[in-house]
Amino acid sequence: MDEARAAIDEGLAAVADHPDIGFAGYLQDAQKEYAEARLTEVVVKGESIVPTPDALGVEDAPYLNGMAEAIGEARRRVLDLLRGGRVDDGDAVLAAMEDLYAVLVTMDYPDAITGNLRRSTDVARSLIEKTRGDLAVARVSQDLHDALDRHRREVLGKED
Repeated sequence: MDEARAAIDEGLAAVADHPDIGFAGYLQDAQKEYAEARLTEVVVKGESIVPTPDALGVEDAPYLNGMAEAIGEARRRVLDLLRGGRVDDGDAVLAAMEDLYAVLVTMDYPDAITGNLRRSTDVARSLIEKTRGDLAVARVSQDLHDALDRHRREVLGKED
């Protein structure tokens, strides 16, 4: 990520005198990917402080779109946690996803300004709902497994 940050800085410096190139979208895409990576890192590590666009050195629209995409990466993290049987950890990541989404839905600006953020926000909402469902199924499955284990121990305990 440090290399990505350096490349973005180099690109911004190279086009400083050429705003037509600087705002053509190339550097905004790089900023979005960088913001996505940094925000995903925060979610995966369970950190409570989310860096601002200024702290990351990115423009607002790429930051917000990176935030929306970080929700998709967070979903992948939840699925990895569920495969490992870590449902409680998955719940914590879902809560972080919902916090990011809560920021996104407050952005009521034209798509030309936000870089089609509404579509990304809609996709993020869908991913959150799917993740919530996956966690619910995992929780029920875990509860059933625990109940069967308790029953097995009771039955085996009585047979001894």
